Amino acid sequence: MRLTHNLIKEMPKLSRPRERLENDGEKALSTHELLAILLRTGPKDSSAVDLSMSLLASFEDLYYLKTASLEELMCVNGIGRTKAIEIRAAIELGSRIALATQEKKGQVTSSHTIGKRLIKEMKDLQQEHVITLFLNTKNEIIKKETIFVGGLSQSVAHPREIFRGAVRYAAARIIVAHNHPSGNPTPSDADFAFTKRMATCGELMGIELLDHIIIGSDSYISLKEMGAI
Repeated sequence: MRLTHNLIKEMPKLSRPRERLENDGEKALSTHELLAILLRTGPKDSSAVDLSMSLLASFEDLYYLKTASLEELMCVNGIGRTKAIEIRAAIELGSRIALATQEKKGQVTSSHTIGKRLIKEMKDLQQEHVITLFLNTKNEIIKKETIFVGGLSQSVAHPREIFRGAVRYAAARIIVAHNHPSGNPTPSDADFAFTKRMATCGELMGIELLDHIIIGSDSYISLKEMGAI
């Protein structure tokens, strides 16, 4: 005979679905535990875990649960209209997530191409902006982020801020760019030092610094083309 708990609050804390997900991650949970989190509560004198197991037992497998109508879901004791709607919404959201793809924002073919593009975007900025382009293995831009906006003459951007994003987006390579509000893109000693730090961090993490581009009012300088990377 299966041992059940009438209420989730009566279960040992570390055995409760929400706590298990928080401690062990969602992949460690069974299907009925994941479903119990969505259901939240069960009918009188029963838990969301019991209700989730009853719901799954009413359908042969997840495919038939996926295709169940509101009326079919409501035939399960403890599933009212509100819970049935929430289940249908969760199923549809899961389907849309499964079809979602990572948006690409163009492909980097050369420093010249990306430099010209960034001139148009950054030449009129009155403050210094540090941006990062995150690339996949095909050099497609999967994300572009402004990492720092600072004063006219200094930048406090730190490599950890940039590589945090690189790890988050699973980037294979990155391009860092910043503008000189003065309009003169000539690199400073600080620019060279920052580039060296970025390249070193990239080597340690296995994420290549493809280029560091400095944008002026009508021109750019690529530190890779200069041989600094």
